[in-house]
Amino acid sequence: MILEDATGPRDLKTVDLEADLVVAGGGLSGTCAAIAAAREGVKVVLVQDRPVLGGNASSEIRLWILGATSHGGNNNRWAREGGIINEILLENQYRNHGGNPVIVDTIIQDWVAREDNITVLLNTVVFHAEMDGSRVKKVHAFNSQNGTMYHLQGAYFADSSGDGILVHLSGAAYRMGAEEASEFDEPMAPGDDYGALLGHSLYFYSKDVGHPVDYVAPDFALRDVEKLIPRYKNFIASEQGCSLWWIEWGGRLDTIHQSEQIKAELQKIVYGVWDYIKNSGNFPESANLTLEWVGTIPGKRESRRAEGDYIMRQRDIVEQIAHEDNVSHGGWSIDLHPADGVYSQRGGCNQYHAKGAYGIPFRSMYSRNIDNLFINGRLLSASHVAFGSTRVMATSSAVGQAIGTAASLCIKQKISPRALARSENIRLLKNRLSSNGHYVPLYDALAEDNLAQGASLSVSSERALDGLPHDAGWKPLVADYAQLLPGPLDHIISVPVMAEMDTELTVELRLAQKAGNHTPDELVKSISFALSQGEGHIDIPLTTNGKAQYLFVCFLKNEHVSVGLSNALLSGLIAVKKCGLKKVSTQARQEAPEGMGVDSFDFWVPERRPAGKLIAFSSDKQQKPLHVFAKENLLKGPLRPTSGPNAWVAAWEDKEATLSLEWPKPINAKTLILYADCDYDHPLESVQYHHHDRIMPHLVHEGEILADGEVIASFSGNRQAVLRFALPEGGTVQRLEAHLRNTQGQPVALLGLRVE
Repeated sequence: MILEDATGPRDLKTVDLEADLVVAGGGLSGTCAAIAAAREGVKVVLVQDRPVLGGNASSEIRLWILGATSHGGNNNRWAREGGIINEILLENQYRNHGGNPVIVDTIIQDWVAREDNITVLLNTVVFHAEMDGSRVKKVHAFNSQNGTMYHLQGAYFADSSGDGILVHLSGAAYRMGAEEASEFDEPMAPGDDYGALLGHSLYFYSKDVGHPVDYVAPDFALRDVEKLIPRYKNFIASEQGCSLWWIEWGGRLDTIHQSEQIKAELQKIVYGVWDYIKNSGNFPESANLTLEWVGTIPGKRESRRAEGDYIMRQRDIVEQIAHEDNVSHGGWSIDLHPADGVYSQRGGCNQYHAKGAYGIPFRSMYSRNIDNLFINGRLLSASHVAFGSTRVMATSSAVGQAIGTAASLCIKQKISPRALARSENIRLLKNRLSSNGHYVPLYDALAEDNLAQGASLSVSSERALDGLPHDAGWKPLVADYAQLLPGPLDHIISVPVMAEMDTELTVELRLAQKAGNHTPDELVKSISFALSQGEGHIDIPLTTNGKAQYLFVCFLKNEHVSVGLSNALLSGLIAVKKCGLKKVSTQARQEAPEGMGVDSFDFWVPERRPAGKLIAFSSDKQQKPLHVFAKENLLKGPLRPTSGPNAWVAAWEDKEATLSLEWPKPINAKTLILYADCDYDHPLESVQYHHHDRIMPHLVHEGEILADGEVIASFSGNRQAVLRFALPEGGTVQRLEAHLRNTQGQPVALLGLRVE
């Protein structure tokens, strides 16, 4: 029993918390920042103003998680983000095969709950910052659910709030809206007719209940949809609402302070659209559909953007500029939307892709005038145009891991973020990120601080690529189809073909002009083959002109010809089709308008498993193999295919593949890390999509680890890309062995290993 006498005004309950890093915002970018820092031993307070973590990916908004892969609809091969967001997506693929957004919430919650160093404050809003000169000293936050005021003191702060509440309160420099084209020489900068801000979107879901359901719209629902929404013919009832990202509005308003007004208008639109679908008579297929869910908060695209020591701009993306401090990557198109949104006469967006993925510099991840403030997510230091690409969730999540790791180094080194960006320090950040499976562009992830470099490495076998069996039928050439093969090549291969009539088939050999890209924009050779009706084969002389990069062997469209296919799966090998993708680029070619500052080029995209198959071929056994998946790849290069597979693969018949490391004398080491191939080419959308594989087929799924002959760890059912094994405490080790198996019938493969 609590009895309180009448008094004067009372104060709220106040709780003081102190941390190394305070993260404002629990969307994916803030969550990944918190996890990354916590894993490095940093005490973190994660403050989220909503009841769940995940932001736009959560069940409150239900947007799919995507980044550089862009649904697989661009030329960014093997571009999916690594590290923590990759862990979440791989786990979601296993647990959430149906794409249920509620399950996504639980996975994110699990990943945070595993970290003892994180204190999570949900339903808690940051509203005040105490400053000490150019440093944030403390923030005040209020939880409306438990009636508690929090005073949060930290050495470093990260603003991952989307709208930049901490950027605003601290006095950090920021901008909102679109720059003039002249400021950063950006031809894509929009004029007033297109608008300076992207709007909000409100999702809805429908469900087929198996019997007719009527619908009576609320009084506030939008009427005259056909007159007011120019794209009304694009509504597709069978998509059940959840793909209507273009129900967007608010870009002409203040997307922070008028967001409630924007939400009200979006509610009118959503319920009006559903009324139109159900009651206009134009969608008889909607008879059995009921409105199952409507979002209660909109997904927000754009508001404030903080200013760092560097502001990314259009050229960084299109030209893929290699800054020394690039520590993360992106690859989504420059995706700008008309400010009038759903009411606009224009299409839902203008998307222009680069020819490959681009780097994101660390100097864009901290405030230029607040000394201890990191910025990420939608707040990344970028122009409006560059923001059109960097804003998407998987890209922001990877940036989150970069700043969480950077905060840990700043704490340990007692330096500022600006000092960490210097040449002598940035390698520390690149190394720690790479160690944890995060992708750092143009960086050898295995060369530095890797004790395995001093050991003698041996493996039980190495796969030599001299052919792929013809065991998966035929691929009719109704579109150009190509096989990527790793160079350098100077070989002849034989490919099975079948012709319905006497005809001619053209094969083109193509390379990417920029090594590491996968846009086949350089023609090496064109070869024509006269085919007779029936089955046969063609002998193709391959050459990469001495270049160690992928060769595209392109079989040009001929509807009377089919090429033989293979069921084989191999790390770093993929076939692609010249085509567009409904979800991304509907055309097979990006035709850039004159003066737009982007390139025109063809899209060559893979078909998702199980449809996507490699092209079968054989080669003369007397010639050297086309490629050897050699053991040396375990100790050098990036941890994914780039200009080559960068993988060790055991021989097909080696079902219990073994690798060993032996040092001349015992060493002190704490951890063995194996980097498995999780197929970084697959987009792994978190919701709405159904993925063929619950566990990626290239992964090492089970095995044992031995130290000096003794088994120290066994694992099975692995579904993750980074496998960490603690070595015996307090002792030394001279020999390490890994006995590895793949339970899905594929050869054992690894992209690298480290000993720390």
